[in-house]
Amino acid sequence: MTTQTEVIPGYVAGTWTIDSVHSDISFYVRHLGVSKVRGHFGEFEGTIVTAEDPLQSSVTAVIRTASVDTGNETRDAHVRNADFLDVEQFPEMTFTSTAIRAESAAVFQVDGELTLHGVTKPVTLELELNGFGTGFDGNALAGFSAATEISRSDFGVTGGAAGAAVGDKIRIALEIEAAAAKA
Repeated sequence: MTTQTEVIPGYVAGTWTIDSVHSDISFYVRHLGVSKVRGHFGEFEGTIVTAEDPLQSSVTAVIRTASVDTGNETRDAHVRNADFLDVEQFPEMTFTSTAIRAESAAVFQVDGELTLHGVTKPVTLELELNGFGTGFDGNALAGFSAATEISRSDFGVTGGAAGAAVGDKIRIALEIEAAAAKA
């Protein structure tokens, strides 16, 4: 019988710490129905556990909401206020996986719970396993890409008066590099 790890080239079981310097958490949302505003979060951390059975793997992550950056100071200040992220009351957004399903040797569905704006909802990330390697310092590395789409209104993010100008659907993309946790 072939195990899942035998069909994932170079698979390494272990515990990994997300490297925020070499990772990116970005998003885009429609503006006035004609364009997309893009942004990213600059401060985040997390742990990924790649289990012997990949379907038993897990991930937890914390994103600092005040680190949102859309490239425009005025817009960023508005996104941080009570109309949107309300970073004073909700300084963190969290994700905790609950299950993993395989689509292929390198593509998985990661079910989890996203807590944003004080509301927890189930979300599914489509995750691509980019591979495992070794960094310049000799430390083991793992790479992942993931994406999902959420509805901001599901999380109570109304946008206040400006909410009508901003789409409800937010597409989130993650490019993650993680290093083997030091023992």
